[in-house]
Amino acid sequence: MNQRYDAVVLGAGAAGLMCAIEAGKRGRRVVVLERADRIGKKILISGGGRCNFTNLHTTPENFLSANPHFVKSALARYTPADFVRVVEKHGIPYHEKKLGQLFCDGSAASIVTLLEEECRMAGVTVRTGVNVVRVDQTGEFSVQTESGLYRAPRMVVATGGLSIPKIGATSFGYDLARKFELSIQPPRPALVPLVFADDDHKKWSGLAGVSTEVIASVPNLSQTFREKMLFTHRGLSGPAILQISSYRNGSGPISIDLAPGRKLFADLRARGTHDVAGWKSVLRESLPRRIADRWIELHPLAGVSDRAFVEAERQLHHWQIVPKDTEGYGKAEVTAGGVDTRELSSKTMECQRVPGLFFIGEVVDVTGHLGGFNFQWAWASGFCAGQAL
Repeated sequence: MNQRYDAVVLGAGAAGLMCAIEAGKRGRRVVVLERADRIGKKILISGGGRCNFTNLHTTPENFLSANPHFVKSALARYTPADFVRVVEKHGIPYHEKKLGQLFCDGSAASIVTLLEEECRMAGVTVRTGVNVVRVDQTGEFSVQTESGLYRAPRMVVATGGLSIPKIGATSFGYDLARKFELSIQPPRPALVPLVFADDDHKKWSGLAGVSTEVIASVPNLSQTFREKMLFTHRGLSGPAILQISSYRNGSGPISIDLAPGRKLFADLRARGTHDVAGWKSVLRESLPRRIADRWIELHPLAGVSDRAFVEAERQLHHWQIVPKDTEGYGKAEVTAGGVDTRELSSKTMECQRVPGLFFIGEVVDVTGHLGGFNFQWAWASGFCAGQAL
């Protein structure tokens, strides 16, 4: 089988399907090749199976990249409101959970069905279970698969990152970028739980299942996240930890404020107490009791002077942990790093040095915060590439 199209899209995830739909609407003959046996596998498991498909408050500041300005053009051209209109067109009920996060009322499968229907209406050909053997460019792109050869003057790489290998994630997109001699920012797990070092594991693993609101940060960076933190059997998780994990380098510490907004010593003085019992009482009111009791055990007061209480409070607001590792790609929601944005046009996602070659979605060095931002990047980058095909 030898087939020719106007464009070949590799990967039937959020970005690849959006790109194909937009190109198909413009009369382009597009084929989407997907290695898995069905499209949108990551969409189906996202948001606890309900798909947090965008965030109403999306701004460029919600993204991490070696070039933080790169996302501005795409996000301006395709906004959350644009995708919401498509969702409403298909009659999919949704709700705002918190902080602008939009979820399906029902199953994430409704978003996959939406994309399938949009592909059908745009005349897009989607083939699943296709294993790409070789990609070449000799005037046009040729994609050799086990079932046949596909040719096109334009090729879009939307194969995702390394996160969640159990649903088929591979390094294919990065390997392809290297084949065309493109620069890559080193990939790493992002939005990922952290694993305690051995000493900290002994101290804290007994609190598995307990959560509390914290402010998480990385020393010397201005980025902070005030959300829930969860103790696990192996380390720390929860939204605050997942968020800050994207900003942490491989060996550095994270700083955690266990009592955000609380002035514990001031509370203690207002009660007219100045002793260990009063301090324990204040901590138990500020933290879940199991955390408070463990903290008291591990951080005994160095006396009952004002200085001792001030230092005790400082430690609580600046708890520093040096994780042993992350839970890796198996538990990471996304992959940070990827194809260097300096290689791409911010308006079209086309390679500057390889005309006709596009990279979109997670394979690019753009990583969103938790809460629907990575989907919005997929829709926006896919839209821009689709408009350029």
